Amino acid sequence: MRKYENNGSGYIAEAEYYLKKEGKAVMCVLCPNGCIIKDGGSGKCRSRINRDGKLYSIAYGNPCSVAIDPVEKKPLFHFLPGSDCLSLACAGCNLSCANCQNWEISQKSPSETSNYDLPPQKVVGLCKSKGLSSIAYTYTEPLTYFEYIFDTAEIAHENGIRNILVSAGYINKRPLKKLCRVIDAANIDLKSFDDKIYEKLNGGKLAPVLNTLKMLKDEGVWLEITNLVIPSWNDDPAMIRKMCIWLVKNGFEETPLHFSRFFPMYRSSNLPPTPVPKLYEAASIAASEGLKYVYIGNVPDSETENTFCPGCRSIVVERNGFGIMENHIKRDRCALCGTKIAGIWE
Repeated sequence: MRKYENNGSGYIAEAEYYLKKEGKAVMCVLCPNGCIIKDGGSGKCRSRINRDGKLYSIAYGNPCSVAIDPVEKKPLFHFLPGSDCLSLACAGCNLSCANCQNWEISQKSPSETSNYDLPPQKVVGLCKSKGLSSIAYTYTEPLTYFEYIFDTAEIAHENGIRNILVSAGYINKRPLKKLCRVIDAANIDLKSFDDKIYEKLNGGKLAPVLNTLKMLKDEGVWLEITNLVIPSWNDDPAMIRKMCIWLVKNGFEETPLHFSRFFPMYRSSNLPPTPVPKLYEAASIAASEGLKYVYIGNVPDSETENTFCPGCRSIVVERNGFGIMENHIKRDRCALCGTKIAGIWE
């Protein structure tokens, strides 16, 4: 585990993945933003700062949000259903989504939030004391506090605790490959399937996110994908179909896809909530293109959060909100017909 110290206002640790530039400037190469950071400055994420020609993470050990959540809230529907996880977040994000639901912390620096004193060992100790089986790095953009995740996740694995990444997936290949060694499951927010929309709505690009999806799958991390359907932005049926075709073509047909309902938020408060029929249309398109596990989120009392066996079409996991009502999966198979159900079930 790397060295870290408390400077009186929180913990700080030297960051990985940066290059020295002219003078005392550095270039952060953790994510595709490639921020050039002058001495005393910070990157777009607000959590990685340059001090005297070295890049530091001021998010390390300083989470601003800590909670216990059902794993279904992430959402993960095919990973340890019915279990709870320790959720934590640090301030900062390397994107700037106009619809961000956690903008009060994602668009701030760790120096601007009230933080908990939780270096990696304390996180794992807290998780063990609560009898939890996993830790979720979530709410903001966990990839911006890469070093904190990696060190915590390593200790968690040593103690039989699994690790969950809930992220927009905006990271370069080299650090992601390293992170895959300690991450057991991930939900990646695939925000749209159009590069111009990524730039305008989210302040990023599509290709790095697609690379992240491929690497997580190739490295054996259990993966689920969320697509928040936003009226007038990414609800075009042709674009949704194009996304689903790409997913199937690239081997994601057994990867759960969650279409989530948008509600007005942050700089998108002028938009209406997603019409529910639009979500059903998206789910129908995904199923018609060959995706086996398609869900609709943020719609109460919907049967579209149940898991159906792709063989006999029986409900194998029945959900009510985040609660599990019935589970008919034995090990990794449908108890009724024996079809294998993709996921990590125990």
